[in-house]
Amino acid sequence: MNEKNLVQNSSRTSAEKKELSRKGQAKGVETKKQKKKMKETMQLLLNLQVPTDEAKEKLMQIGIPEEDATLQSAILYKQVTKAINGDNESAKFCRDTAGEFIGAEEEKEQTEKRTIKIPASDLSSAFIDLNRDIDNRRHLEYWLDGGRASLKSSFVGEKIPELLENNPNMCALCIRRVSNTLKDSVYAQIQWGIDKLNETYPGLIDDYTFKTSPMEITKKSTGQKIYFRGTDDPGKIKSIKPPKGMYIGIIWYEEFDQIQGMNAVRKINQSVIRGGNDFIEFYTFNTPASRQHFVNKEKRIPKPNRLSHHSDYRTSPKEWIGQAFIDEAEYTKETAPIIYENEYLGLETGDGGNVFENLELREITDEEISHFDRLYKGIDWGWYPDPFAYNNMHFDMARRTLYIFDELRCNKTSNENTWKKLQEKGVTNSDLITADSAENKSIGDYKTYGAFIRGAEKRPGSVEYSMKWLASLIKIVIDPARCPGTATEFSEYELEKDKDGNIITGYPDKNNHNIDAVRYRT
Repeated sequence: MNEKNLVQNSSRTSAEKKELSRKGQAKGVETKKQKKKMKETMQLLLNLQVPTDEAKEKLMQIGIPEEDATLQSAILYKQVTKAINGDNESAKFCRDTAGEFIGAEEEKEQTEKRTIKIPASDLSSAFIDLNRDIDNRRHLEYWLDGGRASLKSSFVGEKIPELLENNPNMCALCIRRVSNTLKDSVYAQIQWGIDKLNETYPGLIDDYTFKTSPMEITKKSTGQKIYFRGTDDPGKIKSIKPPKGMYIGIIWYEEFDQIQGMNAVRKINQSVIRGGNDFIEFYTFNTPASRQHFVNKEKRIPKPNRLSHHSDYRTSPKEWIGQAFIDEAEYTKETAPIIYENEYLGLETGDGGNVFENLELREITDEEISHFDRLYKGIDWGWYPDPFAYNNMHFDMARRTLYIFDELRCNKTSNENTWKKLQEKGVTNSDLITADSAENKSIGDYKTYGAFIRGAEKRPGSVEYSMKWLASLIKIVIDPARCPGTATEFSEYELEKDKDGNIITGYPDKNNHNIDAVRYRT
């Protein structure tokens, strides 16, 4: 006898109690596996056809078809016959067997209705509301951005198996740009997620097979699959054919900022998302520094069926990420604050070429506008592909803050029609407009329409001076709903770099039409 087993449980350490509990649980799981195998073997034997024609004939005489003349049917027939002849044990057997059958059906029905949920202990505080939003299918696209150790990939890695468990006709597709990065990232993350769910639902992982060639995970009981593909081989994505009756209802783009761009994403989604009515798309990435990056540009476009979710290491439990990580983050915060903001907080910090670091994109309310008394209006002429660009703005001289709250952008529109559009916006003949003086004819046209307009003064160095003046303001507040084009231009305007990454002197003359309209008047 092992004397350690005689120690009272109250005298054991926490580690010893935990180890005993683990061993007991493991033994219990193993016992359940053995019983399950025995049960499956017995069912296989009972479903065999009866070996003699005489037995088949007897069963057929009482209405049992030949295909159902199994050993199980013969045994039940024998017991029922004995029970009719007064055998109490057989009668009890028949009664109990019928009850067990009904109970087994009820248990099966309850098992089928079981809902798998990520336990609350696996969710950091940053993902609780997001998890609820996904369960309620409030959005199609979920963009999870942030910094290092924000746990966004861990969340998705556990959420996808949970979703498959509860939606038996769904399959999933996990995507990265390069195929040879899949195994050690999304594939390993999904394995980890299944293992985590198995801690709460013992035996769940036994229902999965894991293959690396081709790389896929299969849920044995349903045939559902989780596919893994790289965008460097689009043919393998298009060739995916889910099992009959199933469809790819979940897509996960991991390291989304490394994908070739939104056109590539659209082509993949169009070729994959079909065959069902319930879809979920995950996009996980560390926020790129540059505001020109396609991910940051796309994220700024309002889309009703998209939810953008941000997280960083500060909401991750300390015991999950470790004190060493936190110490390194705090050291970076002190020594390289811009790198800290991008890599650890997941903020768009720019890559050193941003012109306007003083932007504030937010709603400018009607109440605020009603108090604006220093209004400026500017125009940059355009036809196609360059647009006609107009802005209305207010300058708060005391606070050195510029508010841009109205715009007009259009292509291939005559001067007469742009003036009419401005009048529809409330511009009157007494409102002073300052426009690009390079087009005297357009200025003349506006004057014939009754506009109060003048050309902007241009002197040597005036571009540099006006750009530096705008960049030196305390704030440039732009309403992205009222002025989407202006907000995009100011947000994405960066100095150009040479092939070695060095800043090129001068301001680039492209994608700056509303910027010029603002610059002419201020």
